[in-house]
Amino acid sequence: MKQLEMAAAAPPGPAGTALQNVELRHLRYFVAIADAGTFTEAAERMFIAQPTLSQQLRRLEDIVGTPLLHRRREGVRLTTAGAVLLETSRAILSLVDHGVSHTRQAAGLGRQRLRVVVPPHLPEELAVQAASRLMAAAASADVDVAWLEAPLDGEFSLIGDCKADAGLGWLTGEELPAPLDVMSLGEFEPVLWVPRCHPAARSGTLTLDELTGMTVVYGPRRADPATYDAWLGVLQAADPGFAFTDPPLTRCLPMSLAFAAAESRPTAVLTSPYIASGSTETAARKPRMADAYDMAEVTLDRHPLTATAGLVWHTSLPRQLQQILFDTADGVGCLPLARAS
Repeated sequence: MKQLEMAAAAPPGPAGTALQNVELRHLRYFVAIADAGTFTEAAERMFIAQPTLSQQLRRLEDIVGTPLLHRRREGVRLTTAGAVLLETSRAILSLVDHGVSHTRQAAGLGRQRLRVVVPPHLPEELAVQAASRLMAAAASADVDVAWLEAPLDGEFSLIGDCKADAGLGWLTGEELPAPLDVMSLGEFEPVLWVPRCHPAARSGTLTLDELTGMTVVYGPRRADPATYDAWLGVLQAADPGFAFTDPPLTRCLPMSLAFAAAESRPTAVLTSPYIASGSTETAARKPRMADAYDMAEVTLDRHPLTATAGLVWHTSLPRQLQQILFDTADGVGCLPLARAS
């Protein structure tokens, strides 16, 4: 950002004049193209015609003096210069958006806003508790909340890239990048189903070795790569040849149970992190569904598969907004989360 400010203040001349012609809309269009991966999708997101978007991107490249994107049949890819400008563009647009928001608030024209990401596969009770506490804390501080449903990677890139202010997600154990702060919301483990004819259905407990000897339906990886890879590593430590099997339909547990029950080889169904670790309440889900598919819910011995939930936010947020997030995480983290019912 400092470089652009210096360039804009350059002495009169061709280079200085050109850089002064960079407009915020150029940067917004450029970021939209980089995020979407294609001009067509970016144009749809920005509600403009594709030829207009292409023209504006060429204009930005003319101003900067170098190509920013490689155009390919399968989509666009950033050049080295484009990657540098993308990072700067995100920072500039985020500062402008926050500045406009604060200005409108000071003038009594609007309220501050928090953009919060909630991935689609979080435990319902965790999401509901966090959302309700966040809404209450935001309302008392006269702040609006905008909810975004989208996957979050292990680096929480949506927040690091200033596309969102905060988000609920699974922590990988690795230290998050410097612009991010985090508070843990507790550990969770999956729900595990096995055929009712399996010996573990009677004992209620399945060992890790027994699990790796079965076909295990879990995933797909893209739904939560960090947790998927971590759990795959645990199971491959017990059996190097182990691999997960994708579910027939991503978000339909009954279909996965029906698929497992119909297989000739013993097949287990593993959900994403769902049960609060250490809970003593029953995790049974809809007995009629279990009976219908002749499957039984069991516990994995010694609980080797867990994931830590966290609330992550960008440290560039105003102190008032960070305090809302801190209070939310503190309130959720101190309460026991019951098993799913």
